[in-house]
Amino acid sequence: MKRREFITLLGGAAAWPITARAQQPTMPVIGVLNAIAASDKEAQPRTAAFEQRLRELGRIKGSNIKIEHRWVAGGPEAMRSVAKELVDLKPDVLVAHASTATDALRVATTSIPIVFVNVADPIGPGFVASLARPSGNITGFTNFEVTMSGKWLGLLKEISPDLSQAGIVHNPKTAPYIQIFLPQFETAAALFAIKLIPMPFLEPAEIESAIEKSARGSKTGLLVLPDISTLVHRDGIIRAAARYRLPAVYPYRYFVDNGGLISYGVNNVDQYRRVASYVDLILKGAKPSELPVQQPVNFELVISLKTAKALNLTVPLSLLARADEVIE
Repeated sequence: MKRREFITLLGGAAAWPITARAQQPTMPVIGVLNAIAASDKEAQPRTAAFEQRLRELGRIKGSNIKIEHRWVAGGPEAMRSVAKELVDLKPDVLVAHASTATDALRVATTSIPIVFVNVADPIGPGFVASLARPSGNITGFTNFEVTMSGKWLGLLKEISPDLSQAGIVHNPKTAPYIQIFLPQFETAAALFAIKLIPMPFLEPAEIESAIEKSARGSKTGLLVLPDISTLVHRDGIIRAAARYRLPAVYPYRYFVDNGGLISYGVNNVDQYRRVASYVDLILKGAKPSELPVQQPVNFELVISLKTAKALNLTVPLSLLARADEVIE
């Protein structure tokens, strides 16, 4: 071999490690569309639970994965705009918080895998074909089952035995799934001799007037549905319930943390840990259509004795005994 050819060969060999490094696979990207503001108190614990579970699975943010969060507390138009922005980043998998985010991402992509969380009815709006066989590019975790509505009404009657009517607080635009709860509500209402009063609202200002109107006359309580709108406007709902001295049952513990009376619902932190497990499986090659939609498994009952006292209510010992947490 000639000396010049030998030197050229050595020069090429020295460059091999540099070329190999340049061709390393890119870091997987996870896009997360949150239907609340980043400043919401619920944002941090959910994100922390999601990222902690990913770390346990060997996926470390900034080290071997990249996570792009987007936070939208606005209406459908704002959600669709941010969903498109997130999809344009071409992430490997998307996470959608609530039905509004899931719908926006579904419109934006039919190919990128989507894992939803806190969706009450994924079949009605067409997110999945069935729970066992989702089909398409979407799967995830529901947050309630229809029997919950009867349990909420039972709790309300238990903590306020002389109740004669109950208002159902919800936003019909963000909680169209109320229809799947109604049969159970009606069955329980007949059992407890309680009249149901729909309390829909579209704007925050309507919450106060609806609750004020229901507070007149008969003994009234409130059932607050799991709805992104009731989450975002929870402080206004809790204040109105306190002002008009109405007992209320809420779907999540953070309502009680903020001054509500009683909550019974899924553990949100646990939900986000479970979502991380599905994200990991998809990054390993699983298809959403192969991953059945999971129903909630971890519920918690939380009671505020302070709020009960302010409402002049005595919490039955049987109810206290069943509580996962009692806030003094």
